[in-house]
Amino acid sequence: MSQLVVAGGPGFVPPSTSDFDLPSIFGHSAYSTKPVFLVALSVILISVFFIAASRKAAVVPSKLQFSGEAIYGFVRNSIGEEIIGHEFMRFVPFLFTLFTFVITNNVFGIVPFLQFPAMSHVGFPYVLALFSFVIFHYVGIKKQGLGKYLKGIAFMPGVPKAVYILLTPIEIATFFLVRPLTLSLRLFANMFAGHLLLLVFITGGDYMLHDSHIFMKVLSPFSFAFGIGMSFFEFMVQCLQAYIITLLTALFIAGALADEH
Repeated sequence: MSQLVVAGGPGFVPPSTSDFDLPSIFGHSAYSTKPVFLVALSVILISVFFIAASRKAAVVPSKLQFSGEAIYGFVRNSIGEEIIGHEFMRFVPFLFTLFTFVITNNVFGIVPFLQFPAMSHVGFPYVLALFSFVIFHYVGIKKQGLGKYLKGIAFMPGVPKAVYILLTPIEIATFFLVRPLTLSLRLFANMFAGHLLLLVFITGGDYMLHDSHIFMKVLSPFSFAFGIGMSFFEFMVQCLQAYIITLLTALFIAGALADEH
């Protein structure tokens, strides 16, 4: 949180990018910051939840089992099967892990006391995009062979040869640069911007509440109300971004499996 300036000072200092550079919890290590611990916590929570949900599986599921199966079924059927097709099952574990990992770390941004989306640190989305990047290229190379796969990317079938002068560099940049960047930066930018907006409304409301002018005190509840409203909107965006990165990964895999892409 940005430091608030008390009444009579130079005025409200809005949140900035510096509010995302959190200090180390222990010592001065970059691996002991809050985002790192949140990522570790997400892995623990996800593991405990799905182990507990599947430990006593029954024909008539409990609420916990039903919740776990509903999440798995959503990724398996709505993303894996519908997008990838008959070969989808071997990719479901990765898609399921990707979806649950991203949505958990996103939702941390509105959980009391945690209140920080780990994906607002661009390094984490970069790593996730790298995994997706390696997987869909590996799948394409394994199915078609390296030469045929690269040829299909650089020289799209059915295109006049003269067009390749313009199209080939674009296709190469799309497959090897644009795709991983769009996967990572879309997730990062949405989480960063959403959290920054929440900071603006909440810290702004707190500043106005402690201001000496009665007019500012009257306005402060509206700022808090906007902050609460934005939290619900942010929850929707957090879920949507987890879905989008998983969906795009499935689309890239499906494209790599196709004979022509």
